[in-house]
Amino acid sequence: MRTWILVLTLAVNGFVGFAQELPLKKEPVFKEGEVLKYKLKYGFLTAAEATLKVQATDVKFDNKPAYRLVVDAETSGTFDIFYKVRDHYDSFIDKTDLTPYFYQENIREASYRRQDKARFYQDTKKVVANRGTFATPTTQTFDLVSAYYFARSLDITDLKIGDKFKLNYFLGDEISQLEIQYIGKEVIKTKLGSIRCLKFSPSIKPGRIFKKDSKLYLWITDDGNRVPVKAEVEILVGSVSLEIKSAEGLKYPIGN
Repeated sequence: MRTWILVLTLAVNGFVGFAQELPLKKEPVFKEGEVLKYKLKYGFLTAAEATLKVQATDVKFDNKPAYRLVVDAETSGTFDIFYKVRDHYDSFIDKTDLTPYFYQENIREASYRRQDKARFYQDTKKVVANRGTFATPTTQTFDLVSAYYFARSLDITDLKIGDKFKLNYFLGDEISQLEIQYIGKEVIKTKLGSIRCLKFSPSIKPGRIFKKDSKLYLWITDDGNRVPVKAEVEILVGSVSLEIKSAEGLKYPIGN
């Protein structure tokens, strides 16, 4: 399950360059009160659901106001009986540059448990977490959740088909990179209707889940909201897809 939360929150970040700072739009494309819900499907079966929220908070970092971002994911139906998942993530990000100050996770997947906290110091290029201090390559380093919201607000006016980008993020006690290619535009049928989308293909590592030649694709609304509405990939046995269920509190009408 955590793999697909990673897909959801990172795949969208194909816009982010690894070695340079990139410009944001004049204001975020999201607002407090936004709630997005997704379902993870294994073949035709719904295996899990995830909810992403933007919440108000009185917590300040360096005396600056912040957004609180919350993600909850859990298995459903038969999957909840055989492999129960209850994952929770929090990220506090700056209201102006949208980079993270603080991140915490509480992972409960079957018998596996993991809790972690991380404080981001963008100016000094470091992350202080439970298991040590980590140097970062730029002043734009993200956690699992903040990456998603930052990328949605980037200025991608000059994006061209075939362009590839890299993102730096902190996950699992290390700083990693993700390369993503822009494929083009498509109209996708979703629960929210037929929507114009930008299509991306993030790189994935073959292993115990993905095939050697597996391709991951992600579709993001080509509108003011930049909301991911669909993702799909082949795995060792069958295929997995992620689909949007509902979107509330959006800043702009969907599809506009």
